[in-house]
Amino acid sequence: MILTVTPNPSLDRTYEVPALDRGEVVRATGERMDPGGKGVNVSRAVAAAGADTVAVLPLGGAPGALVAQLLDEQGISVAPVPVAGHTRSNIAVAEPDGTLTKINAPGPELTPVEAESLLSAVRERSAGADWIACCGSLPRGLAPSWYAELVARAHAAGARIALDTSGPALLAALAERPDVVKPNAEELAEAVGRPLATVGDAVKAADELRELGARAVLASLGADGQLLLDDSGTYFGSARVDAVRSNVGAGDSSLAGFLIAGGTGAGALASAVAHGAAAVQLPGSAMPTPADLAPDAVTVTTEVPLDRALTEPAS
Repeated sequence: MILTVTPNPSLDRTYEVPALDRGEVVRATGERMDPGGKGVNVSRAVAAAGADTVAVLPLGGAPGALVAQLLDEQGISVAPVPVAGHTRSNIAVAEPDGTLTKINAPGPELTPVEAESLLSAVRERSAGADWIACCGSLPRGLAPSWYAELVARAHAAGARIALDTSGPALLAALAERPDVVKPNAEELAEAVGRPLATVGDAVKAADELRELGARAVLASLGADGQLLLDDSGTYFGSARVDAVRSNVGAGDSSLAGFLIAGGTGAGALASAVAHGAAAVQLPGSAMPTPADLAPDAVTVTTEVPLDRALTEPAS
């Protein structure tokens, strides 16, 4: 079972449009509504793969009730923490060439009591969890050290932690030695304080995160593939993608694939790459099922192309 923690969940509406013309009336050709937030997406991907998951998240108001309903309809066990503020609603606009425009609301401000209730809910529901995945930005009211506190408490209880966040929250948590962190290229660059232009630059940055405390680093490089640095070695994974439809939740799907496959080594990286590649070929934030995966299109190697320039350099 994989337990997920999403401190700032959302109700996500995605619209597919022929083109996004600023200042004009744009008619959508498709739309969907999903429960959102990085941890929520991990739970959705785990459930789509047929594995067990529990989603711990603060929920408030009508949007929060709808998030809980949508998760329940997808067969996901929800452990809601009631909060006074309303769960945020986000909007994404997807164009045919894969361009995605997102408008993310800030979300409610959690009180100290609500923040502690969220930690308590994780403790109460973590028994029997193979992994606890802590994902996404922190809402107003939670200090950057909140994830560090969660990691410390989880480790004290004997749980393994996967952390997908960025900025001060990521740096603060590294001291508690999360079992795996999952930055993208931009988050890697921010963490080490310098731009990344090549795969080799990303490898060096990931290694620095390990020196700061991360036991393993699963780094997404977008269209260029993914890196894994852990005690068993350094691996580079990539996959053939025929057409990108939406990259919403692709990184979260990758993390789910990684954890489902054990969370360590080349096999877990291959699963992460397969799930991420499948996700970008689906609409909105839809999560891939086993039928969507194409493992034969995935390549994982220890021969990392260090000199390869990143398609989208991170600054």
